[in-house]
Amino acid sequence: MTDFSEELIRPTTEDEQGKPCVRSGSGMYFPWLQKHIESIASGGKQEKDFAQTTSACLSFIQEALLKHQWQRAAEYMHSYLQVLEDTDSNKRQGAPEIVWRLGSEILYYHPKSNMETFNTFADRMKNIGITNYLKISLQHALYLLHHGLLEDANRILTQAETWRYGEKSSSQEVLVNLIQAYKGLLQYYSWSKKKMELSKLDKDDYAYNTASQNMLNRSWKTSINLCTLIQIPGVWDPFVKSYVEMLEFYGDRDGAREVLNNYAYDEKFPSNPNAHVYLYDFLKREKAPREKLISVLKILYQIVPSHKLMLEFHRLLRKSDKEEHHKLGLEVLFGILDFSGCTKNITAWKYLAKYLKQTLMGSHLAWVQEEWSSRKSWWPSFHFSCFWAKRNWKDDKTLACEKALVAGLLLGKETRLQQWMAGQWRNSV
Repeated sequence: MTDFSEELIRPTTEDEQGKPCVRSGSGMYFPWLQKHIESIASGGKQEKDFAQTTSACLSFIQEALLKHQWQRAAEYMHSYLQVLEDTDSNKRQGAPEIVWRLGSEILYYHPKSNMETFNTFADRMKNIGITNYLKISLQHALYLLHHGLLEDANRILTQAETWRYGEKSSSQEVLVNLIQAYKGLLQYYSWSKKKMELSKLDKDDYAYNTASQNMLNRSWKTSINLCTLIQIPGVWDPFVKSYVEMLEFYGDRDGAREVLNNYAYDEKFPSNPNAHVYLYDFLKREKAPREKLISVLKILYQIVPSHKLMLEFHRLLRKSDKEEHHKLGLEVLFGILDFSGCTKNITAWKYLAKYLKQTLMGSHLAWVQEEWSSRKSWWPSFHFSCFWAKRNWKDDKTLACEKALVAGLLLGKETRLQQWMAGQWRNSV
């Protein structure tokens, strides 16, 4: 293929040695760049034309990427590489990252790209611009991981982990921690495989003791790599899950609980639904009191009212002795069904039909009125129209019946929906 990366890696030919060319500070060879610059450098407008050319190339590349035209993008990328020689120092400093992001995207999806081409391109780009080495190394490792090349990815991460360049290294401390954490994930993967092997061995067997010691050594290395990162505010789901699993395996439940509590409740960390899910799952494994489970899911409900755990939250609230929890249980069901992705959740409709009857029989009409007042203007068309009744009846009669029951409790029995459903029942008998 006419691949821009081939231009980066090919050696100079004898014919080109005598021709004027442009070389980057890293020794990259651009025989076509000098010719292109000469063709547009007229009337003292070289710098302006250079900027216009690179800007136009960038626009064409972006358009090609949006349309998944990988070959076209590669052809424009071949010309866009001249941005690495921009006379504007600020633009030249930011150019390597742009070239890397565009180039890696093209090589990732191009049908004629291969692993060797991508690796060569990544290795070249790492050495253009000091601040890009760690970032590109990490993304290079992730690419290798995606293709199942764990050893190669580990090698890239190990090289990056030891990278230093004067004062620049301190400003990239987070990237170093992230690289170490991904290395920790690879170690966790090996540990997890050993754990599976261990479960198949007899505890009295010598092989069991050997495998157990190997696991302990791996877990110590992994915990060091993961622990530093998860203390930095951020969203670190896979790292937290791996670290907690290892702590639990070795019986450090207090340590696991502390990690999860900090991840969920530390105000320095961004709001993250998964943090509360992980804590809830851990507390369930610990058989924590119902009140504790409710307190965790209550926060999750405030963040994601339609989360799949909300039905479980409703069941916990229903079993509580507190009236405020019973009221919240009704609110949770209405909240779930507010979302279009939940409109066919038959369990939610069954729960709502049953709970509405219980609530009304328990003399809590005010609870229902409070929830219905903000929904009566849009729920009828959103859930209870004849269109949806016909669709639901065709796809799932049980769902249609549960929705009709809820509609009857909220709207009364003489609605068009009720009349249509009654007609369907008569015809089916």
